[in-house]
Amino acid sequence: MSTLLSDGGAVLTRQLQKARHAPALLVLTQTMPITMLLFFGYVFGSALAMPGAEYREFLVPGLLAATAAGGLMTGMFTAAQDAHRGVTDRFRTLPMSRAAVPLGQTAADLLTTAAGTVPLMLVGLAMGWRVESGWAGALGAFGVLLLFRFVMAWVGTYLGLISASEEAAGQLGSATFVLPLLSSAYLPTAGMPSWLRAVAEWNPISAVATAVRELCGNAGAEAAAGAAWPAAHPVAGSVAWSLALLLVFVPLATRRFARGRG
Repeated sequence: MSTLLSDGGAVLTRQLQKARHAPALLVLTQTMPITMLLFFGYVFGSALAMPGAEYREFLVPGLLAATAAGGLMTGMFTAAQDAHRGVTDRFRTLPMSRAAVPLGQTAADLLTTAAGTVPLMLVGLAMGWRVESGWAGALGAFGVLLLFRFVMAWVGTYLGLISASEEAAGQLGSATFVLPLLSSAYLPTAGMPSWLRAVAEWNPISAVATAVRELCGNAGAEAAAGAAWPAAHPVAGSVAWSLALLLVFVPLATRRFARGRG
C-alpha cells in the first residue's frame, strides 16, 4: 500500500506539472461550464415552464453533475495520449505498482476539478442559486460530486487505454457530451416520453444531479410518481452507481495498463 501511494503521488505530481504547462486547456475546461450556465440559465430558462430563478436553481446542480461526468472525457484523453506517445510503456518498465499510474492520473484530475468547481459555484451564487440546507448539505453534495468525478476518470482511463489512437479517443470523448443531455441535468424528466424518461432516470448523471439538489435543498429534488429507483433515492443511487463503476473499472484499467497495448 505504501508503494502504491508513493508511486501514485509521483505520477500525481507529474500530472499537475503537466497541467500547469497547459494553461489554455485549463482555462477552456473551467470556462466551458460557466458559459453553459449563463447560456442555459438566461436563454433556455426563459422558454421553460419553470420561472427563471427557479430554473437556475435547478440548473446549477445539473451542471455540477455534468462537469463531474466530464472526467470520462479528460481521463480518456490523458490515458490515450500517454499510451500512444510511449509514456505508458516507459512507466511500465519502472519498478512501480501497476495501479500507481492510473491512480495518479485520476487523483490529479480530481484535484484540478475540485479547484475548478469553485468558480462555477460562485457564478451560480451570483445568478441566484443558494445552498438552503447549510454546510452539512453543501459538504455532502461536494463529496458526491468528487466521488463521481473520480469514478468517471477511471472509466475514461480504461477507455483511453483501449483506444486505437489519440484521435479516436478524442472523437469518442467529444461524443460523451450527449450523456448529460440524456439525463435530468438540464431538464426535469417528468415531461419526457416514457422510453426517454426511463433512460434518463437510470443515467448515473441524473442520480448525481438530483442528489446534489436534494443535499443542497434546491428545486427539482422531488421524485415524480413512478420514478426509477435511482431517481427516487438519488443520494443512495449516486453512491451505488459510483461504487459499482469503481468495482468494475479500477481492475479493468489496472490490468489493461499492466498488459499494454499489444
